[in-house]
Amino acid sequence: MAVLCGPSGNKFLFGNENKLVAVWWPTPVKKLFERCLINIQGDEAKWLRKMLLSYLGPEAFATHYAATMDVVTRRHIELHWRDKEVVNVYETVKQYAFELACCLFMSLEDPNHIAKLGSLFNIFLKGIVELPINFPGTRFYSAKKAAAAIRAELMTIIKARRVELEEGKASSSQDLLTHLLTSSDENGRYFTEKEIANNILLLLFAGHDTSTVSITLLIKSLGEHPDVYDKVLKEQLEISKAKEAGELLKWEDIQNMRYSWNVVSEVLRLHPPVTGAYREALVDIEYAGYTIPKGWKIHWSSSLTHNDNANFEDAAQFDPSRFEGAGPTPFTYVPFGGGPRMCVGKEFARLEVLAFLHNIVTNFKWDLLIPGEKIEYDPMPTPVKGLPIRLHPHHV
Repeated sequence: MAVLCGPSGNKFLFGNENKLVAVWWPTPVKKLFERCLINIQGDEAKWLRKMLLSYLGPEAFATHYAATMDVVTRRHIELHWRDKEVVNVYETVKQYAFELACCLFMSLEDPNHIAKLGSLFNIFLKGIVELPINFPGTRFYSAKKAAAAIRAELMTIIKARRVELEEGKASSSQDLLTHLLTSSDENGRYFTEKEIANNILLLLFAGHDTSTVSITLLIKSLGEHPDVYDKVLKEQLEISKAKEAGELLKWEDIQNMRYSWNVVSEVLRLHPPVTGAYREALVDIEYAGYTIPKGWKIHWSSSLTHNDNANFEDAAQFDPSRFEGAGPTPFTYVPFGGGPRMCVGKEFARLEVLAFLHNIVTNFKWDLLIPGEKIEYDPMPTPVKGLPIRLHPHHV
């Protein structure tokens, strides 16, 4: 395996997708996710990305998703934060992010159903980077069983939705699930129910675990940097003041959270939820004086790129001002990857994190109960104790 990082390595890989390199994932990922967007290639992958982006792209969010996210976020804060003195951020936000993904992707709102799926996902996540030993007692074995149970649940939901569509009780624009059920490629081919289940499994995973980590580490960073918290609060209060009482967030409001997004971007630079990804050499590749033989695996690392002083001055320091003006040099900041394989959920993540940030800072300030809490990677960066905080409600 060759490891590439830095702007030249990132530019080379992102610019040569499907020419010199193709997507590749280790065996456990392929076995657990089966056939879905992350491990298909060529025209089929392009079509599927196009289908998903028509639902997850900025145009779609500009219509009604901002308001839906705001409703779910407000409800979550009332239930799980209001009147609480101490909150374990990671566990609480994980519940929020999964609820939101279930609501937006499948219109699933039954708390018991969501909790059941969520507990299966926790087991599933732990097996993704384990050795693929399919034997009772291993994390991979448990993850495979959990994946099968999740797929069975999804297939039940998909079949029921198909009936609702046929009976006119659901619309094709209702959510991602109906969008996938009613969309065909240029040859008139529709997704099979198994393909839909696999891709929703992928998006539920991607849409809640990465966001949970990002929001948790954002709250940690704001707790460590009160001056940054104050600037974020000022920006968010300005957005609140421009709205009627009870009025929901709009896409334009999200666009106005410029400083807040710089802060989120700095959190993602220091702790990208996905620390890198893999490619496979399709031919012998000459790069930087080396030959990477055909069939070799290539790992590109966002963490190494983001934490290199050659790319970011005083790279270990938390400094949101790096993202002002023109921002970082191209290909030095890659938390969402790049090129044809750039994360399809980038806009979803941005909207989700900023909607949560708006609601949390306008309601609370907080203290970190474990200052300097260590972060472990298993497989994503997570505070070892889940980031317990003490809440201080704003008194308006």
